[in-house]
Amino acid sequence: MGGVIGQWVTSGGLLIVFVLMLINSCGVPFPSEVIMPVAGVLAAAGHFNIVVVIIVGVAGNWLGALLAYALARRFGRPLLLGPGRRIGISPRHLDLADRWIERYGLAAVFFGRMLPVIHTYISFPAGLAKMQPVWFGALSLVGSTVWVTFLAVLGYAVGASYTKVSGPIGTAAIVIGVVVVIAVVAWYLRGRGRDAATPSSGV
Repeated sequence: MGGVIGQWVTSGGLLIVFVLMLINSCGVPFPSEVIMPVAGVLAAAGHFNIVVVIIVGVAGNWLGALLAYALARRFGRPLLLGPGRRIGISPRHLDLADRWIERYGLAAVFFGRMLPVIHTYISFPAGLAKMQPVWFGALSLVGSTVWVTFLAVLGYAVGASYTKVSGPIGTAAIVIGVVVVIAVVAWYLRGRGRDAATPSSGV
């Protein structure tokens, strides 16, 4: 998936960044851990402005979170575990995010926006719990800003270091390299999240 997302961002520009970040926050598994570093690398190569990349990424991530919250608050689990299954939402995802909400309350929204797996699904249990909308929106915005900025700047820093040595002709290679590294890390962390969410069969 990483290579496909890289091609989409390269060809579609900031609109694709916005759309992918929005639907990522709605539970569709297009990882921000790939989207934003790729956009940062392209910014380092002169295709985008890094500040605009961050603004677009935050806007998509935040609006997607608000949409997911509103849908969960209005329609509840029947929507999420009915039609939602078609986009990858599962009871395990909701249970994992539910535990975060139950344990940490409002803080779960802020920190959850910066954690693999959880940041994609944290809006749903917040909506199901009818968390106060203003607090949810504010904490989601701050958390999304930190997460998106970190990922975009990471990609930008790697891209800038590479082009200083090899020049812009090597941009495509570094895009592929960043995508692969981030995708592997994301896959590993998501796997750990799945393991943590699986109940032990022991007594």
